[in-house]
Amino acid sequence: MITLRQIRYFVATAEMGQISQAAIQLNISQSAVTTAIQELEGMLGKALFQRSVHGMTLTENGNYFLNHAYAILRSVDDATNIPLTDDRMKGSLNMAASYTVMGYFLPFHLQRLSYGFPHLTLNLNERERSDIERGLLDRSLDLSLVLTANLTHPAITAETLFNSERRLWLPSRHPLCDQPEVSLADVANEPFIMLTVDEADHSAMRYWEQSGHRPKVMLRTSSVEAVRSMVANGLGVAILSDLVYRPWSLEGRRIETRSLTDRVHPMSVGLAWYRDADFTPAMQAIREYFRNVFLTPQLASTRR
Repeated sequence: MITLRQIRYFVATAEMGQISQAAIQLNISQSAVTTAIQELEGMLGKALFQRSVHGMTLTENGNYFLNHAYAILRSVDDATNIPLTDDRMKGSLNMAASYTVMGYFLPFHLQRLSYGFPHLTLNLNERERSDIERGLLDRSLDLSLVLTANLTHPAITAETLFNSERRLWLPSRHPLCDQPEVSLADVANEPFIMLTVDEADHSAMRYWEQSGHRPKVMLRTSSVEAVRSMVANGLGVAILSDLVYRPWSLEGRRIETRSLTDRVHPMSVGLAWYRDADFTPAMQAIREYFRNVFLTPQLASTRR
């Protein structure tokens, strides 16, 4: 019988392209991933991957199975995480989100919130961090979803929901892919593509300055997709968070990731509000939704 564990391990390996990277993402041993894939291939009677020194490449059967694996995991997630519908919650809420949060995090949760609170209207706008802070201070915004480490005003309270690790992005078969450890000193020798959206360049320079090295910036861009394509095509490397990582560029070229030995602070995503705000029932409902999704499981795990 095929298990969800095997499917999850298969998907992680397909996305990361290497068993070692899948194991890091799943926080399990490499042998557990290898065993799960071998069991899956044995039950299906087909090879799902081509193995090489450069990693794991999906076969034609593997690509076919991956599409079904995604559908299975989406169905299971929808079935096990159906939010309770609250028909009593009425009114409207003014919210804002930064570019990265809006594009790579919010859509899934907006769908769930619309189901859970069908009579609550969310007036949502995409704004830059400085505009979000002004909106919270002048009370034109009730809540915001932001990169919490970027906030600057002391009158704004933030609650981090999760941290997304920042890793080195490399084109497939780049020499650094074969090194057992990679540091910022190694990256400093490579042409570097600097993302600027959501103040990513300012965040990057904080850890670069702490390391004593400087990146060899060959391009600054506000487009994550431009970074993705340029890295995949071998024009440079980048350091970005797992939240925006996808293993393939628009051209279908592979992107590898590596953790760095230097301390590179993660991207922190969370809720923010005016410190002295009186929480309305609608504001509390939204906060509790995100706390239940992200913080409650962590607290339960800590207790164990």
